[in-house]
Amino acid sequence: MDAQEILKRYAAGQRDFSHVSLIRVCLTNANLVGAHLVGAQLIGADLRGTKLTEAHLSQARLNQTKLADTEMIKACLTDAEMIDSDLSGADLRGADLSGADLSWANLGGADLRGTNLRGTNLRGADLRGANLTGVDLRETKLEGANLREAYLDESELPEATERYTEDVEQFRG
Repeated sequence: MDAQEILKRYAAGQRDFSHVSLIRVCLTNANLVGAHLVGAQLIGADLRGTKLTEAHLSQARLNQTKLADTEMIKACLTDAEMIDSDLSGADLRGADLSGADLSWANLGGADLRGTNLRGTNLRGADLRGANLTGVDLRETKLEGANLREAYLDESELPEATERYTEDVEQFRG
């Protein structure tokens, strides 16, 4: 399946694209609200500006995918692989990223308010300027993550965060 085919089927009312292979596909600024892409292969895809609100992407492979400025409000991304992906400026409010692997991902300026990050791997991730207000990060892997200028008001941080507390404390409310 290619980009045109998925957009054509979506326009015709189809929403289930589970386990589809769309490697390196270009779907910039597409409207895929509520799409089911469970287990989909989207490695290296260009999804910048795409609307994926309430989409189901659990266990999807989104490694090295361009997701900058994507709208993923209340999206389900449980156990998704998003290693080295660009989610800068993405709107992930209320999304479920539990168990997802976002190691080395760019989440700079992303809105993660109300996001479930339980068991999420954010090792080496760039979270500069990300809004993590009220997010529980206690079971999140944050080693090597860049939290400079991240908004952490009312957030719960792991106890092992002391080694970079100097960078974190200045951004708490």
